[in-house]
Amino acid sequence: MNLIVIVSDSLRADHVGCYGNEWIRTPSLDWLAQDSVLFEEAYPEALPTIPVRTSLYTGRRTLTRRGWQPLEPDDVILPEILKEHGYVTALITDLYHIFKPGMNFHRGYDCFRWIRGQENDHYANRPPEKSGFDLDHYLKPEMEGSYEWTETRQYLANMAGRKCEEEYCTPQVIREAEAWLEFNYDAEKFMLWVDLFDPHEPWDPPPPFNRMYADPNYQGREIIEPMAGPSTYLEVEELHHIRALYAGEVTFVDKWIGRLLDKIMELGLFDNTLIVFLSDHGHPHGERGYMRKNVQPDFPNLHRELLHIPWLMRFPGGEFGGTRVKQFVQTHDFLPTVLNVLGIPVPEGVEGRDLMPLIRGEVPEEWPEYIISGRYNRNWCVRTHDWHLIVTREQGPVELYNRQTDPEEMINDIEGYPHIVQDLLRHLRALGIDV
Repeated sequence: MNLIVIVSDSLRADHVGCYGNEWIRTPSLDWLAQDSVLFEEAYPEALPTIPVRTSLYTGRRTLTRRGWQPLEPDDVILPEILKEHGYVTALITDLYHIFKPGMNFHRGYDCFRWIRGQENDHYANRPPEKSGFDLDHYLKPEMEGSYEWTETRQYLANMAGRKCEEEYCTPQVIREAEAWLEFNYDAEKFMLWVDLFDPHEPWDPPPPFNRMYADPNYQGREIIEPMAGPSTYLEVEELHHIRALYAGEVTFVDKWIGRLLDKIMELGLFDNTLIVFLSDHGHPHGERGYMRKNVQPDFPNLHRELLHIPWLMRFPGGEFGGTRVKQFVQTHDFLPTVLNVLGIPVPEGVEGRDLMPLIRGEVPEEWPEYIISGRYNRNWCVRTHDWHLIVTREQGPVELYNRQTDPEEMINDIEGYPHIVQDLLRHLRALGIDV
């Protein structure tokens, strides 16, 4: 059995049609979902990008142990495991963080291809002023000197000379994946990992996606990478336009994932390939007065829009298609599940759980009724079907939301349910988190 994994960075579950969205077009993912297992309550084990890839590769927790760091020499990782079992392996990505010197996330692959130019990838060696873009159209004066100011300028320098949709990063990744499949589809067995940086910021989809959800009368700036933190410096119209750009990016990514699915079908791979699609985390868009993954240690932002991720698994021949799993699953469950489906022994030390019993409708009695997630060992949360507790290091704010009566998580009930708070804190302390 072959394995194809498609990761789309920063894709909110609530922006995908098969997860209930009614205004953003995601026909390719919705089509894939019809023949797939859909996990309704999927969450990262720990945030952000690099810790999630570590948990996907190793099946181990990173929370309380690791932050943003390379793979360790003794890590037992998926591509190396599959190579030992005769798989031809490839990584194709525009996620520049995993290719930075020393990160080593391309370890174990027979083939790896990196599409350059995303975000702050130091690719272009030209001054941003010579990029051909009007920098003032993308940056507000309030942003000057910020990290996002620098990132936007670097990104625009990277994109100088871009003429058509096919020259954006996502299409380049997909075209490379198609080419690799055409050359290797008849291998005895293969694993292809396609890691898309989009719809991660900067939110810069090509036409017509950049105006697909926008106010046709909007004449303001294209703020493609807003500052992380309070969104008070943004006008209401600017904030709405940023959300429209992100939505357009989602539909843009969906289109090109559809093209890859078409190639998989054309090559006759749907009957002998396990296809997994998921994201690493979502993204805040000013719903609570802040943008992006705020990094302040005393600022809790592990809310639903950041945590809830889409996760689909299409089995060969569409087996289990249409199954919706309601139990909690997390990214470190990915590796043991995939290895069990492929018939490969799971290495010692793996902490994730095999999801196949849930897929078959057999819920083990000991299956947890909660998940724990966190970010940089600064913020943590416990999420049950009824409650969501968010805590911070150094006696920062504590938040408690009733998921049944307040699914948008807008009303902090921390004062009303002290017994619930203590019960949920117990799970964090059992994991060694001192709160």
